[in-house]
Amino acid sequence: MRQEDLWRLAWRSLTRRPVRTLLTALGLTVAVASMTVFLSLGEGLRQAFRSELESVGPDVQVSRSALSLGLLPSPTLPPGTAAALLRLAPELGIARVTPVAISLRQSLDPAQSAVFYGLPADQGVQALFAGVRAARGRLLVPSDRDRAVAVLGARSARNLGLGVGDELWLSRRASARVVGILAPQNSLTDTFTFLPLGTVQRAFGAGDRLSLVAVKLRRPEEAQRVAGLLSRRLGLEASTRSDVLRFVERLLGSSDAAGLGLSLVSLLVGGLTVVNTVTMGVVERTREFGTLRALGARPAFLRALVLTESLLLALLGGGAGVLLGLVGAWGVNLYTQNLAGIDAAAVTPRLAGLSVGVSLLLGLLAGLLPARAAGRLTVSGALRRP
Repeated sequence: MRQEDLWRLAWRSLTRRPVRTLLTALGLTVAVASMTVFLSLGEGLRQAFRSELESVGPDVQVSRSALSLGLLPSPTLPPGTAAALLRLAPELGIARVTPVAISLRQSLDPAQSAVFYGLPADQGVQALFAGVRAARGRLLVPSDRDRAVAVLGARSARNLGLGVGDELWLSRRASARVVGILAPQNSLTDTFTFLPLGTVQRAFGAGDRLSLVAVKLRRPEEAQRVAGLLSRRLGLEASTRSDVLRFVERLLGSSDAAGLGLSLVSLLVGGLTVVNTVTMGVVERTREFGTLRALGARPAFLRALVLTESLLLALLGGGAGVLLGLVGAWGVNLYTQNLAGIDAAAVTPRLAGLSVGVSLLLGLLAGLLPARAAGRLTVSGALRRP
């Protein structure tokens, strides 16, 4: 029998019980869709971070804490670090040194969370985030040094409900006047609030301490070598953009593993429904299989037929699961675009292929026992059954 005839026969067998087939495929669809949505979060965040780090940020970032403790470290760096880097500038080809102090405000309502990013007013926001421009008001200028003024990202301004001239409360005792709101860029800067360095240090009791020092090199291709020299000479953590990307990859890899683990429960349930449906089909067609054996069908043909039915169910559930996962990722992106201006989920061709592949593997495993049972039927034993 030709392969297409086998698939056609398997399809006819499944459509004999359309409700059962539909419910089985639906269960597998939900399982595959949940896995697709979980893993799409990792794919989307990879793309977002890669895009951000390739276009903005320093060539080398010097901090006291390792990347594993966070991408936005708290102010623990000695104040003399920036001066030490300036002294090394002629030797290492350092073009600019930008001290940064960061404070995070976390809230149960994500829209009320904030990232306060303090940097020298005389360098301005463009020192680290090229291409930003003010949609309303202005950016930081040298005369803003030590003044309580703030420039809000577009999403941050909308989430906090603030405009130019409004008062932004940094803490219970400190506030700043909003002097500018950035034009939307669909990037992480949309969620930041930029202030003069001294303003952040005073508002959050950091003293003269820094979170990190951003280093711009005359020759960016030497970033890895310079980072190694800085780590040895200063005894601090010096990371390049590629180091940050590798850390993000490891972090998201762990997240993917956790998401896949959570999805295994629903995948297991979906696989059991396939086993149940195919097994019931074998039991209901025992006399039919006996007749086929009597007409000359070999046990291998019956095993292949049952496995094909199982794979067909898995293909239907997997394909529909990917489509449902696309809808779920779209819903996630609607939320994250509204909150932070980024697409946090992405169903890539690789992820879609993985989802369908897992579904087919599940279908194959689910069909092994029913196929074995069908292949062991004898003509006399099958025809004697009622």
